[in-house]
Amino acid sequence: MTIRNLDYLFKPNAIALIGDGGDAEIIIARNLMRGGFKGPIMPVDPKRWALEGALAYRDIADLPVPPALAIITRPLPKIPPLIEQLGKRGARAAVIYSDARDLAEKERAALCQAVLDAAKPYLLRVLGPNSQGYNVPLANLNASLNHQRLLPGQIAFVTESGTIGQTAVDIGNHYGFGFSHLIHLGDGLDVDLADILDYLAGDYRVRAILLYLEHIGDARKFMSAARRAARVKPVIVLKPRRFPDTPDDTVYAAAFRRAGLLRVDDSDELLRMVEVLKAARLVNSDRLAIIGNSASMSLLATDILYDFGGRLAQFSEATQRGLESLIEPNTSPNPLDLGDQADEKTYGKALDLLFADPGVDGVLVIKTPSTFGDTTAVAEALLQRLTSHRCVIASFPGSLTGAEARQRLGRKIPTYEMAGDAVRAFMRIVQYKRNQALLMETPPSLPEEFTADVALAKTIIAKALAGGRHQLNEYEAMQLLGAYGIPVVETLTARSPNEAAEIAARLDQAVALKIISPDVVNKSQIGGVARYLISPEVVQQTATAMLMRLRTVAPAARFDGFVLQPMVPRDGAYEIALGVRPGGGFGPVIYFGQGGTEADTIDDFTCGLPPINLHLAREIMGQTRIYKRLRYSLLRRADLNALALTLVKISQMVVDLDELTELHINPLWVNAQGVVALDARVQLTPVTSTSGPAQRLAIRPYPKELEEALSLANGREMWLRPVLPEDEPALHALVSRASPEDLRRRFFQPIRELSHEMAAGLTQIDYDREIALVAAGPGLPGKAEIYAIVNLSADPNNDRAEYSILVDRALIGFGLGNRLMRRMIDYARTRGIGEIYGEVLKENKPMLQLNQALGFAILADTDDTSLYHVILKLHDIGSSAG
Repeated sequence: MTIRNLDYLFKPNAIALIGDGGDAEIIIARNLMRGGFKGPIMPVDPKRWALEGALAYRDIADLPVPPALAIITRPLPKIPPLIEQLGKRGARAAVIYSDARDLAEKERAALCQAVLDAAKPYLLRVLGPNSQGYNVPLANLNASLNHQRLLPGQIAFVTESGTIGQTAVDIGNHYGFGFSHLIHLGDGLDVDLADILDYLAGDYRVRAILLYLEHIGDARKFMSAARRAARVKPVIVLKPRRFPDTPDDTVYAAAFRRAGLLRVDDSDELLRMVEVLKAARLVNSDRLAIIGNSASMSLLATDILYDFGGRLAQFSEATQRGLESLIEPNTSPNPLDLGDQADEKTYGKALDLLFADPGVDGVLVIKTPSTFGDTTAVAEALLQRLTSHRCVIASFPGSLTGAEARQRLGRKIPTYEMAGDAVRAFMRIVQYKRNQALLMETPPSLPEEFTADVALAKTIIAKALAGGRHQLNEYEAMQLLGAYGIPVVETLTARSPNEAAEIAARLDQAVALKIISPDVVNKSQIGGVARYLISPEVVQQTATAMLMRLRTVAPAARFDGFVLQPMVPRDGAYEIALGVRPGGGFGPVIYFGQGGTEADTIDDFTCGLPPINLHLAREIMGQTRIYKRLRYSLLRRADLNALALTLVKISQMVVDLDELTELHINPLWVNAQGVVALDARVQLTPVTSTSGPAQRLAIRPYPKELEEALSLANGREMWLRPVLPEDEPALHALVSRASPEDLRRRFFQPIRELSHEMAAGLTQIDYDREIALVAAGPGLPGKAEIYAIVNLSADPNNDRAEYSILVDRALIGFGLGNRLMRRMIDYARTRGIGEIYGEVLKENKPMLQLNQALGFAILADTDDTSLYHVILKLHDIGSSAG
């Protein structure tokens, strides 16, 4: 990922417009001229003398000044040599408008690669091909085919569809929204969505980012950039749910939640949500108060609230007493029906009470047209009572007074004509807050020591693949689960009906019998599963009948024996289905939902992207309907911790086992005593790549290879490892032991403790672009003491990385800081980072001495005499584009 030279794309000082006499270059030239671009616009077209009043040049070599940006409308076969000429002439960015979809796939791929090869030596960035360009009003730059005026503002819109982009401009002009950027990606040959997200995340003029996308190419690159952008500003996404694509929409939904993005359903909502999210800081949960003059409209709004998973607020006793004089006796206070005669005074009294109630997260005000009560006056009463600590959303239906009220209120609060749209807007805020919490919430430590027998798991898989099988039999599948500490029902194998009877006699209880055949996916369809067999004789007879059916129904199918399992008492257990399935470009994904024989019909499943921790496991579970029963049932309790831990263990299997492509556990029984897996299927794929299992995941997993034992000069033993989100409490403890002077030197400001946001930023990191190493004591993450932490955060280009370090005062002088820094420097070299830099206060003598010992150059700050810049060169910075 890189944002290198994107400033030349969006802030050029000179532009070359390279065409061949077509209409597209006329439209673009006209838009550039009318947009007010301040630099030279130089057409390159041997068929013209001039274009829109600008003198045309025959070729690139004739240009009077080097163009920072080239806009190219010529056919794709002519573009590779143009890119090379532009690079030599000094250009560092190009937009390719050419639509090459009429070319054969191989020819098109070869031409695209030729474009990249031509651009690479000059670090020249390419947007397109098949792009309709972009518009940057703040730079007076309209390099697009869209002639509509774009109001300047702070909203960036990035789209894969030119028509959706034009629609967004129309809607934006209607509502008066201004844009900082409108970018049509085209095919994303070089500059892709992730690069744009990284660039916009760092642009202080951009307050929110809107996305329309239909597919994602590099999933890991996208996730890394999206998570970074979503931490600093709202990112709102619109994507068709039934786009003919792999993976299915549940995987995209999981990716958007994990990245902290907010998903909406239409282009109108996409734009309006920017203003709605201004109220996000006022919302803590989903408790909504509904107040109106129509009981019917309020009830319809309540239905939509429940459909979105929201709740009606429960008012305090004081609020309920205050409302008694405003509503009919024995009626529900929420939704609050003021009656069709309610006027601005009645609304005002009710609003005063609701705004003061601590159990209310948001207030929906509905005013329908009526003979009594001036709608505009009610709007004014609402405006007079707006506070800075309460989220308010309004619905004022009607084309006359309702429209006037909406216009007045729309400048201050989100206002809709229909109450359902208002409720949806409130729940979008709630969803956004929940997604943001996923980025910042500290997970609990694991409830038990979890150490997988990875060697056993790899042996089981290798044996199956060596035998030419791409699927484990049930006995092997249960062994694999056992290797990762997932409780399974006792599973035994028999080679014949007689041996099955002997095993049943030893078990001396009712058993389940299943036939083993690698050629039969669904054993039940051939009668290959029988349960509650109560005697060895019945087991033998049933096994013989199963084998005969197999020979009759599928004569070519292989027979590998039988599986016997003792029947496990159910004791009110729930049936759950969970496991791993393909997620297209996102790699394997974890799924969870209601299990049993009718699981597909019930269709209560959700997905999550590995790797996950306990908190993320709970979030995945919480997306399903069955989870509400698991969580809130008083008579049939379920061990939710055991269930979440099972998902974490499955996630670790995905990280460790590259050959694992599918895992289906159905059913997994869960009750108050824990979980037990009764049946499992495992699909394998031979792996030829040596890159390791972590490379196939959309989110880079914990880099376990960086773990190592550490011995200090005083003989103390520690464990050096990457930081984990669970380490936040231990980091708070480390900071609490530091002196005020140590903290001021580290954070460049006087602080007594870390805020949750600061601590989360140091522990919940993206291992694909940053790393933090800690020196920890014994124990599980979240329980182990931390004695030092060093952070290294690279820019999107991987050119430079900033470091910071904090060491426990009691261990200063024993070489701990030196060891951590040397290990971090080694890591930076392996990642190809060009240089490490930091800032050190002049008074921080120990840190300056450490920097000097490690080879850092120490440079005085020309503007601040109390500050030094320290820099360690590792590699030459920047050698390729894209």
